[in-house]
Amino acid sequence: MEDGQPAVAVVGNPDWMRCLPEELLDLPLWNLALPGSHDSMAFCLDVSSPVVRSESRCLRVTDRFFPCWTRPCVYRWATTQEALGELALWLDAHPKEIVVVSCSHFEALTDEDHTDLVEFIMALLGAKLCSPQDTPTLRSCWSRGQQVILSYDDQQVVQQHPELWSGIPYWYADSPDPKKVIAYLEDMQRRGRPAGFYVCGLNLTEDICYVVLHPLQDMRKMTMEALLPLLRWMGEQQPGPEGGGVNIVCCDFVGMSEFCSLVIGLNYKLVGGACRMPQRYLDVKKSGEL
Repeated sequence: MEDGQPAVAVVGNPDWMRCLPEELLDLPLWNLALPGSHDSMAFCLDVSSPVVRSESRCLRVTDRFFPCWTRPCVYRWATTQEALGELALWLDAHPKEIVVVSCSHFEALTDEDHTDLVEFIMALLGAKLCSPQDTPTLRSCWSRGQQVILSYDDQQVVQQHPELWSGIPYWYADSPDPKKVIAYLEDMQRRGRPAGFYVCGLNLTEDICYVVLHPLQDMRKMTMEALLPLLRWMGEQQPGPEGGGVNIVCCDFVGMSEFCSLVIGLNYKLVGGACRMPQRYLDVKKSGEL
């Protein structure tokens, strides 16, 4: 932290956009830092649905030979209808909060499924959707009562529905090693960020080698053990259009750490402030463990 700069500690985030400084209200949303979750939901999913090709080979092989391990997970996945219904209620209660929803991984969806999904989205959220023809800022969205940026990773469907945004680029390292994740993200930053919305993924991915070497470790434990260096790196970033400025930052198990508060705090760097990191992260940095 530089001398003379105000420190910003973010505590409790249900209405964080409403609380941002006036100077940030007219910036495009892709020039702000937005915390994101890697939580998933599914459309037209049932217990017999296959694991799609875009999932890791480890998961697909496990599903083939040990379905008793994977099928219970299918039961626990939230359906799109339920998740978006809860989101709509939450948005009604928080009228100045804006969310980005990404619909992707459509391998098993038919044309009819796409039609049903889009019709459901329009009926539920139509009046709240921000148009991709506009440059969304907090102030402009508030003035129109718009709260949802909805990207749909199927260009044919997007062309038929002007309310939908094209798929948002996702920087994803596909590694269980936090050092490799950071190295990948820094390499992408050196190449320059996209002009609009994009995602920096702090997500870790189990591969065959990792599973063999850690047979008793689950995804949550792997993520939490690797979280310190990932959060420390993230806390050093800055949003904005220049160079590697971050926009949406996604992580797993976001409710189990200060992740959201740290990402939100990055926005105060744009007005000469600094985000105060929790002391335990600073202590780890000083000890050289990161």
